[in-house]
Amino acid sequence: MTNKRLRGRAGLVATVATTALMSAGAAMAQQVVHIGFSGPLSGGAAKYGQEVLDGMQMAAADVNQAGIDVAGKKIKFEVVALDDKYNPSETAINARRLAQEQQAAVVLVPHSGGGFAVQTSNEQQKLLLLSYTSVPQISERGNKLTVRIPPAFTSYLNSFIKYEMATYGKKAALAATDTDYGKVWVAAFKPAWEAAGGTIVADNAMSYNRATDFYSGVSRVLAAKPDVMFIGGPSEPTGLVAQQARELGFKGGFIVMDQAKLDEVAKVTSGYAPLNGAIGVLPLANEDTPNARGFVERFRKSHGGRDPSQEVSLNYTAVYATALAMKLAGSVSDATAIRGQFDKAVKALPAQNNPQSVTGVDAQGGFVIGNPLAAVVQGGQLKAATLSSLTAAK
Repeated sequence: MTNKRLRGRAGLVATVATTALMSAGAAMAQQVVHIGFSGPLSGGAAKYGQEVLDGMQMAAADVNQAGIDVAGKKIKFEVVALDDKYNPSETAINARRLAQEQQAAVVLVPHSGGGFAVQTSNEQQKLLLLSYTSVPQISERGNKLTVRIPPAFTSYLNSFIKYEMATYGKKAALAATDTDYGKVWVAAFKPAWEAAGGTIVADNAMSYNRATDFYSGVSRVLAAKPDVMFIGGPSEPTGLVAQQARELGFKGGFIVMDQAKLDEVAKVTSGYAPLNGAIGVLPLANEDTPNARGFVERFRKSHGGRDPSQEVSLNYTAVYATALAMKLAGSVSDATAIRGQFDKAVKALPAQNNPQSVTGVDAQGGFVIGNPLAAVVQGGQLKAATLSSLTAAK
């Protein structure tokens, strides 16, 4: 080999090495920021937990692709997920681990029991809780390091009751999940139903997260001959409860708690026909807004044609807003400063990163969504409805 060729090869090697070192230096210059997640990734609520995680991970990927710097440093976001099996005591342990071992200043928890458990110490830990629960108490307790992500379920309650009572009758049976979330929903639903002139003829909470057969529990409530069943928890077991109620001869309506999504429930019941008379929140894929349509298409392309649920979209927004709040705060570790910038961060979200058009954070720390839509099932078809139109039902 000639000296000229040797020098050429040596130059090539040097160039490759220099490029590699430059790339390594750029990678080293990036600061990795961990966002924590503690939720159910096993058991009956595993699919629910995974959808929350899907939204978080999609947001982290989009933030990283767009590029973001905080206080002059390039940031790379990573979601660190721990399974708490829907057990609040496990959630509290996970939150401490995420803060101590991963230096996470922010942790997202998608169930009220876990959120309440974290709130016992998160202010002392300087840990910002992103709480994916519609239970209003999570943001009413005065915890200064909490952001509630979905709308409070109380915004739906009276409209759901008015519609079902006018359509099917005044006798309701309670057959919801026995989690802390379900108990809070029931505690609000029961007096609201009675105040509207109805009666509760049966009350039988069930273990949606553990059971796979609900015939005995459903039989007990149907023995009271209700006009309406109040059901809900994770979507898959909610679908089983509805399906088994129909198989046992129930002809009335369903009020479906907002944790269960009607499109996911319908996959279990083999279509919407068994859900005739049901009312719940409108699935994101059925929302007719540019923000929602664009997000749905992007998610389908990256997730094998699957439709994103509200768990995906709202937790996507929460994580993307977290990145912007960190940028505005000039810190990835100061939970108080990050929380202080959250409203501005939500307002600064680009349209494509805000599929459900969240407009801000209210004084109690809850996401504000201008006009939440409901969905009713009629004639085997899912139909969107405004809450005001349901309240006006005769």
